[in-house]
Amino acid sequence: VQLVESGGGLVQAGGSLRLSCAASGSTYGINTMGWYRQAPGKERELVAAVTSGGGSTNYADSVKGRFTISRDNAKNTMYLQMNSLKPEDTAVYYCNWVGRRFGVLYNYWGQGTQVTVSS
Repeated sequence: VQLVESGGGLVQAGGSLRLSCAASGSTYGINTMGWYRQAPGKERELVAAVTSGGGSTNYADSVKGRFTISRDNAKNTMYLQMNSLKPEDTAVYYCNWVGRRFGVLYNYWGQGTQVTVSS
């Protein structure tokens, strides 16, 4: 599975951005896609995740009510709508795909996209 993120950039506090993650390759089967972020000097953390059926999502407490994760399985694309952005949201955002096939767990990462929120 190959993952390509886009949509990052520089935005002022209170602004919005929408990240996209396009998946290609062997994306079939039950899987979970998610967004993680890593700020300088900090560990990578989960921001939000969504199951392949789209029926189950979860969010980090710090982004609840501000970010919305979604996916379009027909396009093999996942999105993260980020509203009311804060300077503390500044980080590199990574797309993640996790799925299990024939008992083997597969875990893939995108290259990351920078999000910078100015105060």
